[in-house]
Amino acid sequence: MRDRRGLWVVLLVLLLGGLAHGRDRVDAWIDATVLPPLVAGTSVEVLDRHGTLLRPFLVADGRWRLAVGLDGVDATYIDMLVRYEDKRFWRHPGIDPVAMSRAVWQALRHGRIISGGSTLTMQVARILEDGPTGQMGGKLRQMRVALALERRLSKAQILTLYLNRAPFGGNLEGVRAASIAYFAKPPARLTPAQAALLVALPQSPEARRPDRDPAAARAARDRVLARMARDGILAPAEAGAALTEPAPAGRHDFPALAAHLAERAAAEDAAAGIHQLTLDAGLQAGLEALAAEAVRDAGARLQVAILVADHASGEILASVGSAAYAADARQGFVDMTRAPRSPGSTLKPLVYGLAFDRGLAHPETLIADRPVSFGGYAPQNFDGLFRGEVRVRRALQLSLNVPVVALLEAMGPQHLLTGLRRAGARPVLPGSGAPGLAVALGGVGLSLEDLVRLYGALGNGGTAIDLRARPDPSDAFLPHRLIDRAAAWQVADILRDTPRPAGIRGAGIAYKTGTSYGYRDAWAIGFDGRHVVGVWMGRADGTPVPGLFGAGLAAPVMFRAFERLKPAPDALPPPPPETLIVGHAGLPGQLRRFGTFETQAAPGPEIAFPPEGAVVSGERLVARVRDGAAPFTWLANGTPVGGGHRREIEIGGLGPGFSALTVIDAEGRAARVAFEMR
Repeated sequence: MRDRRGLWVVLLVLLLGGLAHGRDRVDAWIDATVLPPLVAGTSVEVLDRHGTLLRPFLVADGRWRLAVGLDGVDATYIDMLVRYEDKRFWRHPGIDPVAMSRAVWQALRHGRIISGGSTLTMQVARILEDGPTGQMGGKLRQMRVALALERRLSKAQILTLYLNRAPFGGNLEGVRAASIAYFAKPPARLTPAQAALLVALPQSPEARRPDRDPAAARAARDRVLARMARDGILAPAEAGAALTEPAPAGRHDFPALAAHLAERAAAEDAAAGIHQLTLDAGLQAGLEALAAEAVRDAGARLQVAILVADHASGEILASVGSAAYAADARQGFVDMTRAPRSPGSTLKPLVYGLAFDRGLAHPETLIADRPVSFGGYAPQNFDGLFRGEVRVRRALQLSLNVPVVALLEAMGPQHLLTGLRRAGARPVLPGSGAPGLAVALGGVGLSLEDLVRLYGALGNGGTAIDLRARPDPSDAFLPHRLIDRAAAWQVADILRDTPRPAGIRGAGIAYKTGTSYGYRDAWAIGFDGRHVVGVWMGRADGTPVPGLFGAGLAAPVMFRAFERLKPAPDALPPPPPETLIVGHAGLPGQLRRFGTFETQAAPGPEIAFPPEGAVVSGERLVARVRDGAAPFTWLANGTPVGGGHRREIEIGGLGPGFSALTVIDAEGRAARVAFEMR
């Protein structure tokens, strides 16, 4: 103890003597100080659209160190900190001779250290250097660094260093990390009791850790509160109420919302410290709870993924990659929003939309649902029954297989794949051969993200959406039409009236379910006038799940996700003016019954070049039509570009990207292809 008292006496004499007799030398000594590094790595943070923390990451040294500024910390905490630790902080030059003199006098008088003489600036110096405090050399070095810090930084900058680097026990550094760990809240919303604990902890961070010795933590907090009441920082009633507030007895986990997407965002730009996403933290938390609830009693291996987007903007509002981000039997570390799986019947709406767009069918068209073989491929319905002749509307609502395969055969499977790619999906075909008719029933690999893109386009009037998790639109995305808006409205109108599972209402939501071959994947994708929600359920390893059905398992989760998204669905838009809204009897002859014509005529027009899905180089396109009756009218992306009796036309100004070309002959028959200009 005598050594400690002697240390303070020597330091005080050196300080006062230097200031009195060698100011120039002291100035030179301070100016020559080599400061330790002032910047330390902070946790990478992923934030939601409102700035709420979704997920932070540990810094390289295994610590939680979350950056914060003065404006991000409760003002009462700042007042309490300065008053308790260094009441002349805003006035002294880095060291406080008054406080040091008092500390020396008290030590000499009582034979022990009563109060410290370290300023907040000296504490910052010690933290930055992580050096000893009990030896004369270490204390003198702290004083020198403190004086130098005061000359090179503002008071606010020094205090900010303390707020970010002060130790709070374990691997917690900085007041923001401590506030989240001990109170599950940011430091801008501290109560007086919480602020007092965070003032007390850095003095003895390990001895006072609430998760190890809650009694010691509470006692230290209460001493701070008593001092604040004595010094007038807190009113007596306020301090009394704070003393009754329970102190924490452990640590909270740091947020890990949207863990898969957050991890991907951080990996995409490793140099960035802050990543802001389009997600909504409240919705994300609600849907993660829904996901956990959906599989809780469904076996140890069943998994779920949920994706919600605004199809007007393309922004992802929630992304749940698994029921829990954990190395469990469900393989929770796998992001099932991106895993390619068989989509089952969820592609049927696109097939019908393409057929409506090409004039092959109408919702009121009659189509056969009978046993048939398409070149050796004989699809059957899920229940093994056939309904005979039904309206197209009913065929889609009942998810019948034969009618949709018949429509795809009339168009060709490549049309479906081109439509998927135009929607932004990345279909994965089995093997290396040409696509077959089975793609209409799920014979292709697609992810939940792909299907949300597809249904988002249907909800967006047939225009592809820029599905994204970043606030800024992608420069590479060029808006283009998947199907015309009348066809998109017809599909949405049919799906809105699809029968709901038992006990589910969900009025106003257009939706489709799907179940993959072998009961491996259950899907439900729905949209209203503003949002699209997709749900996948199955096993991450792709093994079958007996009794797995999209309508029975995934659809209820999807409708509950809509309920958590908003109180009521947004209305679907009214039909575009060009939509043909008539009953079966009012249809043109060729649309009354698919596959037959009431009057036989010469073959309709067919675009000979470019073929469906072609990639065309150059700035101009020479298109050709065969069959059909002249004169012809040509449209590029819905805009007339020429016509006449010639079967060839040169078209310019299309620009790079996907385009649609339509030709209409003299009898009103049309042909259409989609292609890409490069």
